[in-house]
Amino acid sequence: MMKRNSQYIWMGLACVALGFSSCQKSLEDGPLELLTEDYIFDRTDPLGQRASSYLSDLYSYLPNGYNRIGGDVLDAGSDDAMSSETNASVEFFKTGRLTNNNNPDDVWSRQYGVIRKVNIFLANIDVVPVADSLNRYWKAEARFHRAMSYFELYKRYGGAVLLGDRVLQTTDNFNLARNPAEEVADYIVKECDAIKDLVRPQLYYEVDLGRITKAAVLSLKARTLLYAASPFMNASATTAQWQAAADAAEQVLAMPFHKLEGSFGNVFLTRNSAEIILAYQQAANSNVERQNEPIGYQRGGRGITSPSQELADAFPMKNGLPITDPASTYDATNPYANRDPRFYLTVFHNGMNWLGRPIETFEGGRDKPGTGITATRTGYYMRKFMTLAGSASAYSNANHNFPIFRYGQVMLDCAEALNEAQGPVARVTQLLGDIRKRAGIEAGANGKYGIPDITDKTVMRAFIRNERRIEMAFEEQRFWDIRRWKIAEQVLNGPLHGMKITKAADGSLTYERVPVQTASFDADRMYRYPLPLSEVQKTPALGQNPNW
Repeated sequence: MMKRNSQYIWMGLACVALGFSSCQKSLEDGPLELLTEDYIFDRTDPLGQRASSYLSDLYSYLPNGYNRIGGDVLDAGSDDAMSSETNASVEFFKTGRLTNNNNPDDVWSRQYGVIRKVNIFLANIDVVPVADSLNRYWKAEARFHRAMSYFELYKRYGGAVLLGDRVLQTTDNFNLARNPAEEVADYIVKECDAIKDLVRPQLYYEVDLGRITKAAVLSLKARTLLYAASPFMNASATTAQWQAAADAAEQVLAMPFHKLEGSFGNVFLTRNSAEIILAYQQAANSNVERQNEPIGYQRGGRGITSPSQELADAFPMKNGLPITDPASTYDATNPYANRDPRFYLTVFHNGMNWLGRPIETFEGGRDKPGTGITATRTGYYMRKFMTLAGSASAYSNANHNFPIFRYGQVMLDCAEALNEAQGPVARVTQLLGDIRKRAGIEAGANGKYGIPDITDKTVMRAFIRNERRIEMAFEEQRFWDIRRWKIAEQVLNGPLHGMKITKAADGSLTYERVPVQTASFDADRMYRYPLPLSEVQKTPALGQNPNW
C-alpha cells in the first residue's frame, strides 16, 4: 500500500513523473493539488462520501460515443459515414493522414490515468469504515473500470503495460515494456472472472442506474474473447476460442434482468431500458440533435454526419431480402420505400417527414442548399439516437443512451462466435431471427424474417456481418469490426458513395449513385493505432507498432 500522505492525488498514469497533459479535476471540494489521500479516503466517514465521489468519477471516462472525435461520430472514420465538413480530423482514419503525433482518438494517457486512479482507490479504500458489502461492490466496480481501460487500450494499440495493483511513484522505473496483446486480453478476462460475483447482480434502485452489474462484467468478458478470436487479433483462432466467446455471450443472455426492447428506437431514448446493460449516463440534453440534425430547420443543427450510400444499401427491404435480390421489390426510382424499419430510425433520407415537413436533400433543397454551407455530402443525415421531442422551431432536452453494452449487441456477438465455432446451427438463425423480428421485418411465409437457408459458414458469416452493421450503426461497432475482421483494407480503399437527387420542374426526382470520398487504408500499419510519439520518446521500452 502507498504511504499515507506521501503525495497528492493526481490523475493520469504518472502525471507527476511523466508530465502527462490529461490531468483533470474530478472532485469539487477543492483544488486538485489540495486533495490528499487522507482527505478522500477518510477514516472517520462511515458513508465514504468522498471515496464514493472519487469512484463515481471513474464513470466519466467510459466511452461516451456521441460526436466525440473533433465533433464527429467515430463511424465517420469508417465506410458507414463521413463528416459533412471536409478535412475533418475523424477522416484521418481513412485518408492516410493518421500519424504517431496526430491521432484524434489517442487515449493512451487517458486510460492510464483511469488505471492509476483505480489503483490508488484499491490501495486506500479499506481504511474507510463503510459496510463490508459496499466495500466489496466498490472494489469490484473499480476493477471493472481498470479492465475496461485495458480493453480500450487493447483494441487500439494491441499490447499494453500491465501494472497490476501498482501505483508507480516518482522514484520508480517508468521505462516499462508492453505486455503482448494476448496477455492483455487474458488479463481482462481473468479480471472479469474474478469480479463477476462481487459486483451488484442487478440494479435495485433508480439512483444506481448506470452502475456496473454482473451482466456488464460478463459483457466485457464476452467482447474481449470475441476480439481475441477475430482474424486480425488471431489469424489462427481455434474452434475452442470461438466457442469460449460464444459461451461467454450466452452467459450474458441467460441473465434474467435484460432482454430486447420491444421498440428498436426506444433502446436509445429510454434511460432505464431493459436492453441496456451499460450505457454512458448523462443529464437530459439536446446535444445529439444539435450536432447531427439536418441543417434546414434553422434550429442550429450542424448536420455534421453524412451516412454513406454503402450503409444505406446494406439495409434490406421490409420483407428482409437484400435490395440486390430480384424478389426484394426494391425500386431504384423509389429507393426508400418499404425498407427495413431500422433504416428510418438510423438515417434521414430525402422526403422523410421530420418535425412537420419533408427533409429535402435533393440538389438545392433546404437541407442541401449548395451554397457553401456545411451540409450532407451524401444525401443522408444521421437519425439514430435523436428524439422526436421539441418542435420545428425549438429543441427539447431528452434522455439519450449511448450503449456500451446492450442485449441485442450481445446476441450478435453470440451469433458470430457460434457460427465460427460450429457453423450456421439453429441457434445462430434463432438469434438473428429474434433481432429481425424486433426490428419489424416481416416474418414471411416461412417465418424466417428474410433469413435464407444457409448451410455454409462463410455465407452465414457475411450475413451476420451485415446484420451487425445495420443493427449497430453509429454505436462505435463498425469502426472496430472492420479492423478485427481484417477487411478495412477492402472497404476503405476506393470510393465511398452518396445519392445525388435531382428535382425536375414537375416535382419528379431522379436518383444517381455518385462517388463522394476516396478512402485509403494502409494495411501494413493502420489496423493498430501508433503509440503516441511523446510516450515512446519518454519510455522507449514501450516500442512502437509496426511501420509507424
